[in-house]
Amino acid sequence: MIRFTNDYSEGAHPRILEALARTNLEGNYGYSCDEHSDRARALIREAIGRPDADVHILVGGTQTNTTALCAFLRPHEAVIAAESGHVCVHETGAIEATGHKCIAMPAVEGRLTPEAVRAAVAAHPDEHMVKPRLVYISNTTEVGTVYTTAQLRELRAVCDELGLLLYLDGARMASALATGCTTLPETAALVDAFYIGGTKNGAMFGEALCILNPALKPDFRYILKQRGGMLAKGWLLGLQFEVLMQDGLYEQLGRHANEMAMRLKQGIAELGYGFGADSPSNQQFPIFPDAVIDRLKGDFHWETMGKLPGGRTHIRLVTSWATQPEAVEAFLAALAACTGG
Repeated sequence: MIRFTNDYSEGAHPRILEALARTNLEGNYGYSCDEHSDRARALIREAIGRPDADVHILVGGTQTNTTALCAFLRPHEAVIAAESGHVCVHETGAIEATGHKCIAMPAVEGRLTPEAVRAAVAAHPDEHMVKPRLVYISNTTEVGTVYTTAQLRELRAVCDELGLLLYLDGARMASALATGCTTLPETAALVDAFYIGGTKNGAMFGEALCILNPALKPDFRYILKQRGGMLAKGWLLGLQFEVLMQDGLYEQLGRHANEMAMRLKQGIAELGYGFGADSPSNQQFPIFPDAVIDRLKGDFHWETMGKLPGGRTHIRLVTSWATQPEAVEAFLAALAACTGG
């Protein structure tokens, strides 16, 4: 079966596997106090253009979001996010479990707008309600769209106006970068904190949290430890980012995933099918008749987004750093056969 289910089904890029095997018996210091982690942090600071950044590498996205937001917020403070935002929908209430409410707002093509931020703040005017304090966004968004640098500037401006923090979930940052919508230095200049996703871009696991706002840096390792995010074998995280951040590998893997997705998108459109979102990234959301779905599902796998009127189904196809052109062409050929093309 050919899978377009997600971008983390495969293990890790061969260069990472080789590095893990080569360093397996080195005997590194624990808790990310090793030379590989030091090197990874230095490479990340260089890539984002912020030598002042505090960089912490955690295992996964939900852990990173929960630990960061718990650290950045006081008990009565809340998170503003798009209603489709990962922290609102797919993290099992992890933010709420730390005592911080998520204020879910309507989104425009998956993006949170300055107007929505203002509306959220206006709806919580006093101490009888939670106090909005942090704006959460994802790049790419949960529907595959992206925030441009100009849109990030608009959000930064409204956050400054209203005294809010701006936090960016970069689980699919490599895919966003490959669209040309922004750069790592531009992102780092406009947010208070963000993370560079590794799990969905060639790492076995790992997300690199970059804290830019000096007020958010003190005692973070205490909270990281308390929340179970301080990995004893932290060198395994550092080593992977040490590999990813050299020789343009991180960006290269993101470009490959997007190229495979664009070929899927083009081929599907040429066969006359529409999409639930106009995504320039490695997530595509085509809409097919149920009869086509039934014929394809024995040989291919995807996530179903929902059933639509008229006997149609909205699905998600995801490409990754490891997706082969042959897999894409096989899907398009099968789709053409179902369509009669």
